[in-house]
Amino acid sequence: MSPGTPRITPGSWREVGPVVAGFAKIAGRVTGTEPPAIFLTLGRNRGLFWGWLHFAGRLMPGGRLPRRETELVILRVATLAGSDYEFSHHARLGRRAGIGPAELERVVAGPEAEGWTPRERLLLEVTDELHHERDLSDATWARLRQDLDERTCIEVLLLVGHYQMLAQTLGTLRVQPDRDR
Repeated sequence: MSPGTPRITPGSWREVGPVVAGFAKIAGRVTGTEPPAIFLTLGRNRGLFWGWLHFAGRLMPGGRLPRRETELVILRVATLAGSDYEFSHHARLGRRAGIGPAELERVVAGPEAEGWTPRERLLLEVTDELHHERDLSDATWARLRQDLDERTCIEVLLLVGHYQMLAQTLGTLRVQPDRDR
C-alpha cells in the first residue's frame, strides 16, 4: 500500500452514524476544512471514538496549559513523528491560538531556534526529550517542576504521549490531510 492510500477510508454518514458525522461537519466548519478525516476515520469505531474524544478534549482545548502552548507542543510532536495530518490540522488550530507562519517554522526548527520564551523553549525541550528517550532526565524534570505545578506536569506528559499515539495511528491508517473548504 502506498503512503498516500488510506488503509481505512473516512466513513460515510451510515458508517459512522449521524452524531459522529454531524460532529465532523461542525468541526470542519470551525477549522475551515472538509469534515476532518480524523473524526470520520476513528469514528468507524463509535464506542472507542467517544471515549477517545472525551480524553483528547480534556487535553485540548480543555487542558490547564494555555492554548498556544498546547498547540506548540502538539505541533512539535507532529514534526518529530512526521505526521503531516497532525501538523496541518494543528497549524490551522494554532493560527486561532496566535501561532503564525514564522512560529510554525520555528516549531520545525525546534527548541534551539531563536525567539522562544523560556517556558516555550522548556516545553519544546520536554517534548523532544520525551519523543527521543521516552522519559525525562531528573534535570529536565526538575526544570519542568520549577515552572509548572504537578497537575500541569502530568498533563504535559499525557499531552505528548497522546499526540505521539495519535500520530502513529494516523500514519499507520494513512489518514490524509484535510482539504480547505
